[in-house]
Amino acid sequence: MKKIFFTTIVFFIASCVFAQAPQVKVEAGILEGITLSSGVQSFRGIPFAKPPVGDLRWKEPQAVVPWSGIRKADHFGSSPMQKPIYGDMRFRSPGISEDCLYLNVWRPQTAGSASKLPVLVYFYGGGFNAGDGSENRYDGESFAKERLIVVTVNYRLGIFGFFAHPALTKESPHHASGNYGLLDQHAALLWVKKNIAAFGGDPDAVTIGGESAGSMSVSAQMASPLSKGLFKRAIGQSGSVFNLRYGTISLAEQEQQGIRFADRVNAKELDKLREIPASELLDQASEPEAFTTRLIVDGYFLPKSPLAIFEAGEQSKVPLLAGWTSTEAPYTAYMGKSYPSPENYEKLVRTQYGAKADEVLKLYPGKTEMEVIRSSTALASDNFIVYSTWKWLDLQRKNSGQPVFVYIFSKPRPAMQPAYSDVQTGLAGGISKKSQKQPKEKMPEPLPGAFHASDIEYLLGNLRSNDVFAWTDDDYRASRLGQNYFVNFIKTGDPNGKGLSQWPKTLGKDKRMNILNLNVDAKTSPEEFRDRYLFLDKLFMDQAQKDRETL
Repeated sequence: MKKIFFTTIVFFIASCVFAQAPQVKVEAGILEGITLSSGVQSFRGIPFAKPPVGDLRWKEPQAVVPWSGIRKADHFGSSPMQKPIYGDMRFRSPGISEDCLYLNVWRPQTAGSASKLPVLVYFYGGGFNAGDGSENRYDGESFAKERLIVVTVNYRLGIFGFFAHPALTKESPHHASGNYGLLDQHAALLWVKKNIAAFGGDPDAVTIGGESAGSMSVSAQMASPLSKGLFKRAIGQSGSVFNLRYGTISLAEQEQQGIRFADRVNAKELDKLREIPASELLDQASEPEAFTTRLIVDGYFLPKSPLAIFEAGEQSKVPLLAGWTSTEAPYTAYMGKSYPSPENYEKLVRTQYGAKADEVLKLYPGKTEMEVIRSSTALASDNFIVYSTWKWLDLQRKNSGQPVFVYIFSKPRPAMQPAYSDVQTGLAGGISKKSQKQPKEKMPEPLPGAFHASDIEYLLGNLRSNDVFAWTDDDYRASRLGQNYFVNFIKTGDPNGKGLSQWPKTLGKDKRMNILNLNVDAKTSPEEFRDRYLFLDKLFMDQAQKDRETL
């Protein structure tokens, strides 16, 4: 009886020790996280800067105040201020707040301060107006199981993250304003450099990654001299700053928008602008034509245009893995409500491109209805995000001496679960309630393919976190394949590995990029539509020249 009692006590004590919440000492104090059922340890809601509230609204992130005792890191911090723009965003945060500068860390249970594991720092998408590091699709558990440390980062959005004004520029020690969201990301990278070793991560083996606005953020961090040396590799999923519609703007132009907004809300002085409650400021900035979020050539984070930086080879010279989805946008994103007939298509092209219309119609032909659907899908996708991603890859391979690895993700999502029969996918991969209005003319179905943002759950290994879709074995197979390539790249700078189809790198000397088509299987081929991208590149470069002349 005594033996049984003794054994029970020993087992109880061992269980308590094993179940003890993991603790890590960082620069500001001790954190206590949680252990997930998989054994992965998660540290949530870690502050990496002071709350950007009050006098710190529209200021560069400030160093976090150290705490005494043990800080619980068992729940996510608040999401940045934003409207519910995208139906597919599901946050695990307690709500939105201006006090939002928190990050999250996942690590293998066996990781210790001497482990020196590779690190992925991931920036969310959402057009710089929405998003949060607590989203399930960015969860780091899956990659942590592969012996990686994963960090997701919150950064300021919209008017809170990208508001410029002459008075803000004047008070700044760097004579710059705006780009606070990008500076938040930079501050998080500095935090990782100083603290990630305590979690078992290698501060000299950091990969930065992101999708859409997160991918644009990666390209911006690569361009900024502030972030040089803070990461060793980069991953971009659909997007870069080299975009005709969503790219950068001059500080002077964004300052003028700031003046107009201040007039609009009748608060011309900074103290008055900072006194506006966060919820009210968000409402006012969300009104039509009140405020447009843009990344800014501010003379500090971006001392000159990203194009000039990459052309001069002054960006971070790191291996880059980037690509896009096969159907970034449906044909209706170009055709609008017009039926995809050859006549309607040609009329739209001639209206938009004028003297260059014949060249467009040759590159994107539309002599039959199906050809119109294919070409208008390509035009919508290329102008939206494909070209900008291609341009980034092309500049990096030519001006860095480093390889790039290019992909197209083409696995379509399966059908939605029956419980979601009343919703539909949106233009940018989101979901929304189905319209009850019947169109006057029945439109053809869009091309099948992978839509914008649909690759996130696949490539980060988080299909199970999305219960909207009825995932199949093929979906999980595509996810494992893509994840394996990503994990290899994060660990070594090369996505190739045992049991995987060879993914050829592309160097500056290559005439065409080598592209891996990621689906249930992986197949490589030389890029097929380089002529299209070169045409769009001429438009982009012509506009860039006009911008230089204006400045």
